[in-house]
Amino acid sequence: MIIDVVKIFIPSTISFALGIAISAVLSHYLYKYKMWKKIGGKKSLDGKAAPVFNSLHKEKEVGVPRMGGIIIWLSAFTTTVSLWLAAQLFTIDWIQKIDFLSRNQTWIPLFTLFLGSLVGLIDDFLEIRGSGDHVAGGLSLKKRLFVVSFIALLGSLWFYYKLDVTGIGLPDYFSTPEIFLGPFFILFFIAVVVFIYSGGVIDGIDGLAGGIFAIMFSAYAVIAFYQQQINLAAFCTVLVGGILAFLWFNIPPARYYMSETGTMGLTITLAIVAFMTDRLAEGHGVLALLFIAFPLIVTTSSNIIQMISKKFRDGKKIFLIAPIHHHFEALGWPSYKVTMRYWVISVVFAIIGIIVALTG
Repeated sequence: MIIDVVKIFIPSTISFALGIAISAVLSHYLYKYKMWKKIGGKKSLDGKAAPVFNSLHKEKEVGVPRMGGIIIWLSAFTTTVSLWLAAQLFTIDWIQKIDFLSRNQTWIPLFTLFLGSLVGLIDDFLEIRGSGDHVAGGLSLKKRLFVVSFIALLGSLWFYYKLDVTGIGLPDYFSTPEIFLGPFFILFFIAVVVFIYSGGVIDGIDGLAGGIFAIMFSAYAVIAFYQQQINLAAFCTVLVGGILAFLWFNIPPARYYMSETGTMGLTITLAIVAFMTDRLAEGHGVLALLFIAFPLIVTTSSNIIQMISKKFRDGKKIFLIAPIHHHFEALGWPSYKVTMRYWVISVVFAIIGIIVALTG
């Protein structure tokens, strides 16, 4: 028990320390080469101008670097690989025990984190350079959704054919232990990953996304630990360590933004971790995702509701601006109030998600 706790917290601490060190170098590079958007402002999903958002954030987007998410995935990836290499080179007992890289628990989430973050980095670079499919640069939404869907397809095929996962788990108070999906599991898997990824637009206020992602991965660390998936729990806490290092410099006023290289990798990995803590461990990680990822789900849902309303109600909107966290800003809430209240809500729903996962 004690060694399992140590295995979780030592790598997390290393990841945090690495993240702080990386940020010092990264900050110098990002500011020296002016790695921020050259033209502020955004367009809504329908391609039209977003005047409310631009009035709130247009000036902030120019002069503050993007790509801050590098701190998160680079510190997590470096920690994971370094501890694995140390375990291969040294026979010291405690080094062997804190190595958490394993084929059955951490290979898949580590791969999706790295691949998603790399594609996000390319998108950030194109947006900064002002090239791509539109004035602001970057990959188009269709291209990003295609990439995310492709990564999800690879994951779904691995779960279905290699790991024999054909459904999602349910607690004992349901009449059946699982919802059997058969081949439809592949489509369900892809849909969940894409939907969670779409919630990445929550990265719009200083400190908001960082705090929420730290809470969500902490929740899954608890679930994985309870289910004796110690390596997966360690992976989640290593991500939390990297996120906290990023958050140290992202709290208002933000030194840099997480941007796509952070949100793409983290959202895809979060969905993968939910499936890893589901039928593979006789758990209910996917059902728990409904609660743990509640802030992301609400964010995506507010966008969908807004688009439907504008389409079928002659341009009338439900929210002053979507996603909904910007709606609260438009109502006059200070950004720090929106952020901290989201953190509180995230903790509450993460606790509910943990209870759901650990029940039955």
